Order: sequence, then structure tokens, then C-alpha cells
Amino acid sequence: MSMTRPFETFSRRELFRIAAASLGGISCSPWLPKLAMAAGTKRPPKACILLWMGGGPSQMETLDPKPGHRNGGPTEAISTAVPGIELSHNLPGLATQMKDVALVRSMKTREGDHGRATQLMMTGYRPMGGMTDYPVLGSLISHRLKPNDSPLPGFVSIAPFRFGNLGSGFLGPDHSPLVVSGASNDPNTRANLTVENLDVAGGNPDALLERQGLLNMLRQGAPSSSPAAVKHASVYDQAMRMVETRGEGAFELDEEPTELRDAYGRNRFGQGCLLARRLVERGVPFVEVSLDAAGQGSWDSHVNNFSAVSSMCEVLDPAWSTLLSDLRDRGLLDSTLVVWMGEFGRTPRINPNRGRDHFPDAWSVALSGGAISGGQVYGKTSADGMEVSDNPVTASDLYATLLEGLGIDSGGDNAMGDRPIPLVDEGGTPIRELLG
Repeated sequence: MSMTRPFETFSRRELFRIAAASLGGISCSPWLPKLAMAAGTKRPPKACILLWMGGGPSQMETLDPKPGHRNGGPTEAISTAVPGIELSHNLPGLATQMKDVALVRSMKTREGDHGRATQLMMTGYRPMGGMTDYPVLGSLISHRLKPNDSPLPGFVSIAPFRFGNLGSGFLGPDHSPLVVSGASNDPNTRANLTVENLDVAGGNPDALLERQGLLNMLRQGAPSSSPAAVKHASVYDQAMRMVETRGEGAFELDEEPTELRDAYGRNRFGQGCLLARRLVERGVPFVEVSLDAAGQGSWDSHVNNFSAVSSMCEVLDPAWSTLLSDLRDRGLLDSTLVVWMGEFGRTPRINPNRGRDHFPDAWSVALSGGAISGGQVYGKTSADGMEVSDNPVTASDLYATLLEGLGIDSGGDNAMGDRPIPLVDEGGTPIRELLG
């Protein structure tokens, strides 16, 4: 960015809208990050939003269509904002954002069971039956990027759905996720995605302060250096900061314009994506938003795959595409890595129930933002979709790329006691073509 013309990042239309909003006393918050960066202030902290598609989405109905081949079924391909790159007709909104999206069409993993594959893609490590309790990606990023003085947690998981019991592992409870359940799709209730228990019990803040003061006295009078006590104190202090600041207002989705909430989609996943933007805007380094079922659909589409995926994408596409444009408009996309993936793909061959089964041999993920160079496709599958024909990518390669995309050295270690544990499993190499 030029230092002599700091406002050249704004279009003429944007500047007029900012001026009009200022004169009218209306918030112009979408442009504030851009204005701050133009004025030379500190850039937003790095963050990652994981859009987790539990169940395994079909690559051929999303990112890697095969029109004209019998394996492709009725799915059509549509043009995108990048000439020569096509997507499934189920993702028209994402197609308009293609300049900021990098498609990896050559994922090749070995796990076709939901639980084992989820562990692989959530931790970067294959389940081997050993004693090591590997942390999930969110805990790993929280451990590396969470500000020490933040009233918000380093890892928030919205409407989580995972096969298997996975968490912060050997990194401990400091980096466990704050779970936002989103127990209903009702737009008037749980789709607001507020966190329970942020209000003071009984509505008496003085009583809360008295109890907190008593606890501090007990801590000082009988201090404990045991790991369990230290971790308990850390978790308690984090919870108190959340209560005292009410999560810095991050969960107050009613503050957002009605039109923007509608654009994301008035459902659990859409509002979860909006909440993810509000959280990274306030310094949360990792947010996970899950979509495992919607309408009459599920990504685990053994039966009626085409109608199931269509139903899922009616929820996915507006939320995903609006998230990317919203982050871009607020100057946050360059600092926020957005990852779309599930635990594996689906079989190219269509089964007798017009479904697709589990398939880890050749599938797709999508990356945007952070240090990722968008507007490209990495890797390729064969014409029938049955195998990777160019640049196979392992889970370890993907993890190395994600870490580097957030400015984290993928060759580093975590410590489990006296034992160093590599951040990336053996053989993982960053994909330099994806890193701008």
C-alpha cells in the first residue's frame, strides 16, 4: 500500500458512503479497519475460521464437478469470477468470490471411517493407538496466537458436530473451545447464538464481586502450584473476564444490520458465520462453525446425494460467500484464513440409492484469506474423479500450509512435558504455490 496515497484502497463510491454515514451519524464500521490501516495503525491480529462440514461433502457437487461424465450425475458446472475455473451449480455465491479462493482438488488421505478421518483432519495426525492426545487445530492456533490479556477465549466452536471425542489434548483446558451450542434453527431463538450464563446469577453484581474477592483471598492464603490448580485458576479467570465484559458484545448479533443478517442466512450456520466474523474482529484467533445437516440434507449422503447436497448448499453458499465479502469489506480477509473442509469426500461412482459413499482417495478443500493466494486451483483429479492425477496433498501437507498461512512456522514443536511434539506430522510440507 502506498504511504503517500493511503486512501487509494477505497473506491470513490466507498468514500462517498463513508462521508454520508458520518454526516448522518450512522456507523460506518465495515470501513473502519480499512481506515485504520490506511492511517498506519496496527493491522488486525491473525485468525482462522474453520467451516467444518461434518459427514464428508461430495467434491463433485461442490468444488470439483465432472459434467458430461456418468460419475458426474446431473450436477452442472458454472463459471466463476476467475476465467477457466468452474464450480458446481450449487455454489453460485461462492463463484462470485473465486478471486479470493484457492481450491485444493487433490486431497489424498487414508481414512474412510468417520471417527478416524475426523481425528486425522482435526489434528493433522493419523490415529495410531498410542497414548499421545493430540490437540485439534483450534487448540493449536489458540496456543500460538491467543493474546494473554484478552477477555475472550482463543477458540470458539459454534454448533459443533464431530465424530469422536476430540479437544485440546496435551495443551490442556486453557485452549479448550468455548462451545456455542446453537441448539435450534429457529431464527427467533437459538439462531441468535448467544452464550449461556453471561448474566450474573440473581442479578446482583455486588455479590459476585464479594465471592470473587473471597476466592482471591483463599488463593493468596493457600497458593497452589499444582498443574491442576493453575489450570483451574486460568479457566476461572477467563470465565470472569467473559462475564465482566459480556464477551465484549461479540454475541449481540442484533447489533448487525438486518440486511446483513439476512444475507448470511437466518439459520444456525449462517448466523454462526456472522458471529465468527464478530469474534475475529475482536481478536479471537480461531473460530469453528459446523454444518452437518440442513433441511432435508446431510453431507453423509449415502442416499439421494444430489438432493441432499443441494439442500446443504442452500444454507452453505450464502453464508460462505457473505462471510468472505464481509471480511474483505472490513479489511479482515488478509489477516483471516478461512478453511472449508470435511473429513473426506464421496465416491465418484453413484451407488444404487443415488448416493455417494465415503471416499478418502481424491477429494477437495478450499482456502481463502490470510497468506493464501486466491483465484487458483491446486492439484487435479482424473476425468472420472477416481484418483488424484496431479499434485497429491496429504493431511500433513494441508496442516503445514494452514500454519504457514497464519505466519506460524510449520517446522516448530509443542512440548508435552519433556517431549517435543512436532506441530505437523512427519512428511508434511507447505504448498508454496498456495502461499502468496
